[in-house]
Amino acid sequence: MEDRWLSVDEIGDYLGVKRDTVYKWIQKGMPGNKIGRLWKFKKDEVDEWVRTGGPTDNTGKDEQ
Repeated sequence: MEDRWLSVDEIGDYLGVKRDTVYKWIQKGMPGNKIGRLWKFKKDEVDEWVRTGGPTDNTGKDEQ
């Protein structure tokens, strides 16, 4: 499988949350890189972030 950068929508779909939740999580330290106006994510970095605790509160818990 190709190791490519994912968009906000793609990472939201992968995690099962809405794009607004992804933007909230970015503010809480979700790993990603801003390229111009766009945020891009590596799936393995986000997986590790989730495994080590993810967001510090329940933001997005009921936003599916």
